[in-house]
Formats: sequence, structure tokens, C-alpha cells
Amino acid sequence: MPSSFSLQLERFNPTTDATTYLAIANGANCPRQPQTPPPTAARRLVIPFPPSLSSSNGGTLVLDTLSLHHAHMVGPNQCCSVATQTISAPISAVWPVVRRFENPQGYKNFVKSCHVITGENITVGAVREVRVVSGLPAESSTERLEILDDERHVISFSVVGGDHRLRNYRSVTTLHSVDGDRTLVIESYVVDVPQGNTKEETCFFVDTIVRCNLQSLGQIAENTIRNNSEQ
Repeated sequence: MPSSFSLQLERFNPTTDATTYLAIANGANCPRQPQTPPPTAARRLVIPFPPSLSSSNGGTLVLDTLSLHHAHMVGPNQCCSVATQTISAPISAVWPVVRRFENPQGYKNFVKSCHVITGENITVGAVREVRVVSGLPAESSTERLEILDDERHVISFSVVGGDHRLRNYRSVTTLHSVDGDRTLVIESYVVDVPQGNTKEETCFFVDTIVRCNLQSLGQIAENTIRNNSEQ
């Protein structure tokens, strides 16, 4: 990797870099939200979800999913966080966009291109190389598919290489039906804290990206439903 690029990534500025991400995200509205202190051991993250789920069987299913997928082992030099998005579209409109491991740019504004380097079949263990848009403090990311569960609507990937500083990143995204016609998306992650940055800076930086992605996902799914209803 060229020395100039190494210097560029020596330390990311959470405020400046997040602002750059927002500017590039095609005007997406990605406001800063309060941060949840990252856990220091494996535990269930505190995730707000619609009250209608908390008192129903759906709420039980969500809690079971949280215990199974959103409880991360967090080391002393790692941070962990979670973001949620309620989308006014059923899972049948949201999941086809989320599950496309070979096409993250379908809703992730900061991804320029993606190339699956382990063959055409998208199964657990598949590896993709993602190139990000220019102007960001990164160039590429090599990512492995860890979970793809079409029945339970769960997808997970881990970062195994690339030109960036977010090492040992693992993300889990789950979808949950709300009243049949809406979808609750939960995305959690764990990642190493880069040298020279704090846990709070790292979480803010990554949270900004994740929340922008989820808002973009919501817009795409809702537009699909709207367009279909007008035809």
C-alpha cells in the first residue's frame, strides 16, 4: 500500500470523516444519534423495538434472535454497537435487497463496486471484494459471508482484509415483521478500536455509516412498494 495512503489512514477523525460520508451519500439524511456505551463482554445489546412486539409472540422471537445473533464477544480493545430502522414495507420487499451479498451497493451509498472472488454461488464462506467511493478514508474491503438464513432473515459478514483500519469487523443484520406490513431491521457489529482512536470515536464513525445504509435501505424498499401500488 502506498505510503501516502498509510498516512491518510493513520488516524480517522470521527467528525470530519463522518461529515464526508454524509456529503457523499447523495444527500441522505443521517443525523447523529445518542451512542450506547459499548459492552465489554459477551452480552445482549439493549435494542429498542416497537412496543407492539414486546407484548406479543413476535417480541419473543425478536429476543430469541438477539440472544442468538446480536450477543457479541467483545475484547478489551474492541467496541460494539447496534442500529435499528423501522421500514414501512414488508419483509418480502426488504429481504431481497439485504440478502444480496454480491450487490451491497444496491443500498449502501459508500460502496462503488463489488466482486465475488470465490465463484458464482453465494453461500456461506463466499468472499467478496468491495471498493468504496473515492474521497473516503479507505479503499477496499475483503469480506466473508458468515450467515445467510433466508427462513429467519439473517445475514452476517466479517471483514478479512482490505485497505482500511477497521480490523476484525463482524456485522449481523436481522429482519423482523411488524404488524405484517412493516419491517424492523436490526444491525449490530463488533470491531477493533484502531490505534490512536477511542471506542467512542470508533463507534460514532461506524454508526454513521450503518445508519446511512439502513436509511437508504428503507427508502429503496418503500419506493418499491409505492411504485408497485401505482402500477
